Amino acid sequence: MTLPPGPRGPAIAQALSWTLRSERFMRRCHRRYGDFFTVRILSDGPAVFIADPAAIREIFTGDAAILCAGAARASMAPMFGPRSILLLDGRHHMRQRKLMLPPFHGERMARYGDVIRDTTERALASWPRGRPFKLQPRLQDVTLEVIMRAVFGIEKPARLAEVRTRLLRMLETSASSLGELAAIQPWLIRDLGRFSPGGQFRRTVADADAVLLEEIRTRRGDASLAERDDVLSLLLQARDEHGEPMTDDELRDQLVTLLLAGHETTATALAWGFERLLRRPDALERAVAEARGEHEDGYIDAVVTEILRLRPPIPLTDRRLAAPFEAGGWTFPAGTTLFPAIWLVHRRPDLYPEPDRFLPERFLDSTPETYTWLPFGGGVRRCLGAAFATFEMKLVLRTILATATLRATDARPEPSRRRAIVLAPGRGARAVLA
Repeated sequence: MTLPPGPRGPAIAQALSWTLRSERFMRRCHRRYGDFFTVRILSDGPAVFIADPAAIREIFTGDAAILCAGAARASMAPMFGPRSILLLDGRHHMRQRKLMLPPFHGERMARYGDVIRDTTERALASWPRGRPFKLQPRLQDVTLEVIMRAVFGIEKPARLAEVRTRLLRMLETSASSLGELAAIQPWLIRDLGRFSPGGQFRRTVADADAVLLEEIRTRRGDASLAERDDVLSLLLQARDEHGEPMTDDELRDQLVTLLLAGHETTATALAWGFERLLRRPDALERAVAEARGEHEDGYIDAVVTEILRLRPPIPLTDRRLAAPFEAGGWTFPAGTTLFPAIWLVHRRPDLYPEPDRFLPERFLDSTPETYTWLPFGGGVRRCLGAAFATFEMKLVLRTILATATLRATDARPEPSRRRAIVLAPGRGARAVLA
């Protein structure tokens, strides 16, 4: 078994290049080595990036007992928790997935529309007028409150404020450089005392855990539990094939997963959406007209689809091989981590003409294909919250564009910048609200 060629620099240099200049690193390697290239980024065993849709299809439809996503993410356990659906494989993963799917069904999801619209309108009323500000953190406020109300089911203002404060500390830690490095080398967050970075990290997570577990226990004893339709209440009522519910610790890990995976990513995609729209006046005008009811041709839907193609918040997904596996003409040895490179597939000119341009029109009369449009991964590991995230993005965009007049602070496009596992607008998607 021969691994594909790749850069030969020291592992630390490749890891820094990947961390600091992710898009440049991927583009440079792809141009030099093609659709398969092996990198060293301080991960366990060889790491192979793959930009061939046919090979990615083989990976996503392959034997889940060999292609293990959970094993590839073990280093994330201190943040997500060992029982997170992201970190489980095999029957344990399928049990959690079956328990978690019903709350994200389309009919249930539509009930959260009022929460999303109301949260967005109230946030918009507080945005500064007539001076530059960063959209990214404002949109993070929106997506966090949507999660606390629609997912956690918290409505009382005092309780919302208390939970928000503790969760924000954890979210800021996960988005910091410490959170990024911890995902690669978990020894960096070893608890060496209350003043060490690792000690502060662990205490921040423990503080958030305390409020989440308290919310779970309180809700479990709520006499009106059966009448509630927030995600936490539905998960508390879910039972597996043996009639067993999730434990408090399992629920904690899934709630943290929904928070970390659904808050930063959705806000980042929305920030990119405005960053691109504000620099293409004709597209902005068309989206505003649709949001204000002047016409309806699916343009905002196409905007969301195109943003998730051009600027997928998560640039790749992963599978750790438990046994040798063949894809794309290569036979990869056990222990290899395969990285289907979402960002690279989305930039293929044979799939998307003028791939670096923001062109929502490309999706007006066509829908993306399963293995060429991958912002939510694929196969049995496809993101559970994909429908919720796209629904939220479309509704937030519509709500803001329906009443607000935004403009870019300058014509220069914003470069990407890594925030933990996402690629965000480098200047925070700066804008002015008239």
